[in-house]
Amino acid sequence: MTTAKDLFIIAMDRKHPVGQGDLSLALAGAELIDLIGAGVVAVDGDRIVPGGPPKPDDRFMGEAAAGLTRQAPYERIEDWLWRRGRDLSAAYQAALEKNGELKPQRSGRLSFGSEHVEPVDTPARRRAADRWKEQEPVLAALASAVGIDDERSDDEIGLDDEAVTTVVAAVHDAVIELETVRQRRTIENAAFANLWRGP
Repeated sequence: MTTAKDLFIIAMDRKHPVGQGDLSLALAGAELIDLIGAGVVAVDGDRIVPGGPPKPDDRFMGEAAAGLTRQAPYERIEDWLWRRGRDLSAAYQAALEKNGELKPQRSGRLSFGSEHVEPVDTPARRRAADRWKEQEPVLAALASAVGIDDERSDDEIGLDDEAVTTVVAAVHDAVIELETVRQRRTIENAAFANLWRGP
């Protein structure tokens, strides 16, 4: 089990949906934090420095480790989040559905209602729920970055590792940047529509 998988399960369990782009950035951050914990990488300022040989037994962690930039000046954390995070939420969803860990659910009583997925009751889901219930700091901080449990501030969460804190801060910044891009597109689309509509 990985922090990213736990985060994905927690996000799927929430009543309020999390944006795929936001979640993808946070999943990339979670993978990076687990790579730091495994000694596969270290953080030097805002750069990801490869460390020991990767030995992840998780498919996604293996892909993340294989995708590391191994030549100086190394990759910036922010760049990693955007590159690794591209469509990562959809990839996790597809993998969990394939493994039978997610099941489709229809909203509303009618059979043609919109379909969404929710986690199946598995040991993985129970483990993620336990980490969430205990408010494990890394999981709580990443969840907060994507708007899950935003009642608590990062100061209350209490991260005590500088590298992890740096990654979580980068996730927060990337999510804010993504929201800014969304808002700008909305404004531009509205202006374009008004232009065509005429006076």
